[in-house]
Amino acid sequence: MPDRRQPDSPTDDNPFAAPPEGRPDQPWQPRGGGGGNGDGPKDSDGQRGPARWDPTDPIQRRARYALLAGMWGFFFAIFQIPSVGLLLGALAIYWGISALRGKPAPATAEGAPAAPAAPSGLDALGPAARPQRTAAVSGLVTASLAILLAFGSYALQLSYKDFYVCRDDALTKSAELQCNTLLPDNLVGDVLKVRQ
Repeated sequence: MPDRRQPDSPTDDNPFAAPPEGRPDQPWQPRGGGGGNGDGPKDSDGQRGPARWDPTDPIQRRARYALLAGMWGFFFAIFQIPSVGLLLGALAIYWGISALRGKPAPATAEGAPAAPAAPSGLDALGPAARPQRTAAVSGLVTASLAILLAFGSYALQLSYKDFYVCRDDALTKSAELQCNTLLPDNLVGDVLKVRQ
């Protein structure tokens, strides 16, 4: 098969190409959206765009913890491990609220005091606050669902304690099936009853 060569492309698109003749060398700069100084993308007002996630910032860290703990708490509550779901849900609510209300470390330049009227909480992060706020709110929602499911599971176990004790003490399948008589004849009874 013959070698198919691509037509020569202009060197403007090649970041590794030598500069054109008569033009001085320029120091390397990372590609970015608009600024060209490596500080990140800038919007139409010249302000810096959303910053990357900073794991050293406690507000951003708590927002991510809230999302992860709420999600895992919801899964544990769904899969009938309500104690772990309740613990993770409570932690997610704490982390989510502290992320939404938290105050970032004051940004001082060479020991100068921070401005007294600076915004607090996630608002102080500026454009970088949006993904963190989304993570914190999502963590609060999933944590609330996890806590509701955990309390619902505990409420069922208290309401139908006789059925659960009978089922746990049954030694044979027929004895376990006899425990279905302790359940009400409604949707909850149909869900909880022992299947053959």
